[in-house]
Amino acid sequence: MDRAHRDRACGAQVGPRCYAREVSRPLPESLRWIFWDVDFDALRLDEHADAIQARVLEFGRLEDVRAILAIYGPDRVHRFFREVGHPLISPRTRAFWRAFFQAEDEPWATPPAFRTSNAVPWID
Repeated sequence: MDRAHRDRACGAQVGPRCYAREVSRPLPESLRWIFWDVDFDALRLDEHADAIQARVLEFGRLEDVRAILAIYGPDRVHRFFREVGHPLISPRTRAFWRAFFQAEDEPWATPPAFRTSNAVPWID
């Protein structure tokens, strides 16, 4: 959803209330390709927010990331990184968003151990 459309839908009020209204809707069709292995039509922005944000922020194109920022808002995306520690998020993506949010010294949730270490001996 572009900014002008969102502003009209929210009565030019861009804040937590507006984003809360957005998350009750289904995912935009343009994100279907990222969720090729799940029932895309069953996904809901509010119920599956962590999984949706993780996939789009890790694998999405710039337009997909912009859509997630418009839907959830930067505060909720920032909170996702601070609190979730999702295993799909790579160190490179985490570093990008730390710089984006200017949160280099802020404590963020850490991913599970299987994301940070590799038990397979032939991969460094």
